[in-house]
Amino acid sequence: MKAVLFKGKHHSLSIEETKKPKPVKDQVLIKLQYAALNHRDLWVMQEQTQEFPNGIILGSDGCGVIEDVGEDADSLLIGAEVIINPSLEWGPNPMVQGDNFKILGFPDNGTFAEYVVISKKYIFEKPENLSMEESAAVPLSGLTAYRALFSKARFRAKEKVLITGIGGAAALWALQFAVAYQGRVYVTSGSDEKLAKAKTLGAAGGFNYKEADWIEKAKKEAGGFDIIIDSAGGDQFSKLIDLALPGGRIVNFGRTAGNIDGIVTKQLYWKQISILGTTMGTRDEFMSMIDFIESRNLKPIIDKTYPLDQIKEGFARMEQGAQFGKIVLQIKK
Repeated sequence: MKAVLFKGKHHSLSIEETKKPKPVKDQVLIKLQYAALNHRDLWVMQEQTQEFPNGIILGSDGCGVIEDVGEDADSLLIGAEVIINPSLEWGPNPMVQGDNFKILGFPDNGTFAEYVVISKKYIFEKPENLSMEESAAVPLSGLTAYRALFSKARFRAKEKVLITGIGGAAALWALQFAVAYQGRVYVTSGSDEKLAKAKTLGAAGGFNYKEADWIEKAKKEAGGFDIIIDSAGGDQFSKLIDLALPGGRIVNFGRTAGNIDGIVTKQLYWKQISILGTTMGTRDEFMSMIDFIESRNLKPIIDKTYPLDQIKEGFARMEQGAQFGKIVLQIKK
């Protein structure tokens, strides 16, 4: 089969013919039609110091058709159109992942290939309202946003929500989920064009964080926020505490702007702010997320779709921060 191989941070991604995997025990073999890129893939490529002479197949998101099954999986699954939950081995505690937790695509082989094998417990029927291409754009970012908004922030209808860095797929899912649940949603971006696009998706307003007075503008327009969903961290994070209403909840799931510093401690305790970290989610949250998408006929925002052999162009677009929505890979024409 054709696969994209990562061999180390000092090696360029290579597209090579590799051995087609065979399902064993409760595994299924999925012939992938679409996959999707995530910032996680970039971080693996940039930060892993280890060399992988045989290559590892990255990729957490994928949608395809089951072609074969292991001896402990029902043969009736063959032919089913499925998406993959990339949140593996969560563990027994829904509050936090266990010691064996991992995300599909590293260290296990992922979805940047023509085929992938995975336990049947991580496959779900493709959402009825979505195409194969759209379905591949759901799993990692959709699950992350769903847990952040509903499980961690305990979002309630009519609350005011601020979502930072609109344009990334998880931020856009958070926007769509919150709007669908009757929230009053605001966004930030360094691009006025992205702010304008977010308003067409239901955002009540937007603020360009490159402007020195954006905090004052946000306070004047919105008055503060019950919930802030952040995927950046960095030196802007302390400003989010200033924007949070008393009793507000700030949820972070990313570090695209670096580590957090400069928090004014008095604001934190006097306003009784909750700062919550989150990563991926449980099987139950994945199922609830799919139900939410189907019941409200939500569709992912897809920025651009590349053929598998143009994956480097897709990652270059992601590194530039040019995307608005998910960057998808077409595995087979």
